[in-house]
Amino acid sequence: MNRTHHPPDFFRTRGRRPRTAAGLALAAVATTGTLGLLSACGGPPHSSSPPSSSPHSSSMPTMNMPNMNMPASRPGTGRPVSGTAVAIKNFAFAPATLKVPVGTTVTWTNEDTDAHTVTSTGPGGPLHSAALGTHAAYSHTFTKPGTYAYLCTIHPFMTATVEVTR
Repeated sequence: MNRTHHPPDFFRTRGRRPRTAAGLALAAVATTGTLGLLSACGGPPHSSSPPSSSPHSSSMPTMNMPNMNMPASRPGTGRPVSGTAVAIKNFAFAPATLKVPVGTTVTWTNEDTDAHTVTSTGPGGPLHSAALGTHAAYSHTFTKPGTYAYLCTIHPFMTATVEVTR
């Protein structure tokens, strides 16, 4: 006997749905599941104390993301620091503004677990590192005075400057 399995009528489609609709539906389901997991896992431990009645309190759960600290200050807001080393840690360049004399070689060292770059923000700038893995370093010798702004191309919110003086 030759049996052919046919799915029930409710599984049959009357026409072809575009792949984009199916893909969007799948993406929505995946995103919803991911957000549910993040909200369940990322919040602080539950306590038996009642929620705050402050008008500024929120009932939204918080997420603890230990390696995603934002820089405390933006470049140009702090005083320039002298030296020859820049640490890349906590998703920031430290110091955010470095002041060096012409002829100084500055070395950036990645202390994060994520890769980062050191790239000039303007066209034709001198800084162009490859992606730096953990503990990798990049050096550049500044031969002309000026202010050199740079960023991480992987994380563009990471910005800083080197001020080169005579």
